Amino acid sequence: MLTLHIGNKNYSSWSLRPWLLLRAHGIAFDEALHRFGRDNLDGGFRAFAPNAKVPCLVDDGLTVWDSLAIAEYLAERHPGIWPAAAEARAFARCAAAEMHSGFAALRGQFGMNVGVRVQVKQRSPVLQGDIDRVVALWNEGLARFGGPYLAGSTLTAVDAFFAPVAFRFQTFGVAVDGAAADYLQRLLAHPAMCAWEVQALAEDFRDPEHDAELATIGTITADLRVAVSLG
Repeated sequence: MLTLHIGNKNYSSWSLRPWLLLRAHGIAFDEALHRFGRDNLDGGFRAFAPNAKVPCLVDDGLTVWDSLAIAEYLAERHPGIWPAAAEARAFARCAAAEMHSGFAALRGQFGMNVGVRVQVKQRSPVLQGDIDRVVALWNEGLARFGGPYLAGSTLTAVDAFFAPVAFRFQTFGVAVDGAAADYLQRLLAHPAMCAWEVQALAEDFRDPEHDAELATIGTITADLRVAVSLG
């Protein structure tokens, strides 16, 4: 049986990627959730992950860490993780790898925080460049492979890698047009994404470091998460 170790659903963009893949493809797994800030003190995550980070997949004693490595591991064992057609598969791998290693401004300034809505003070040119590149990639994939997902008719690993961006765009009010706008809403409406969001909103704990980042970016206009007593 697979066990997927993940972080807080409200914050952990990296954890969302393999979780969404597993759920969307109907692959059975056990979930082990670990809280940022509390469970990883003194290297607590190292108890299950060699790099002391989430996500981490354990398959009958074999440990696979890093979301891209997990996607490739799943692809070796389950059809449909990557597109079957060579051209679509090449695009999907390139786009996923670009997301995995790039977009530093987007990931750094618009950290995933599923349950809040933020009015952003100002977007830096570098941040806007990252947003524009994401939209360009989305439009390219949709145009080349016919949609409704980035590399064709079904959700594959490349969509999972951009799923956290969908939550970021929702949180920080990033509007996109055309095919990319439809794709954004399609990702947010996927049953597995909806399940993740519901569970993120229900988390009754906070990571102060993650939440403090929001004050540097803009003003919180809504907090949809379950209330947490500070007493």
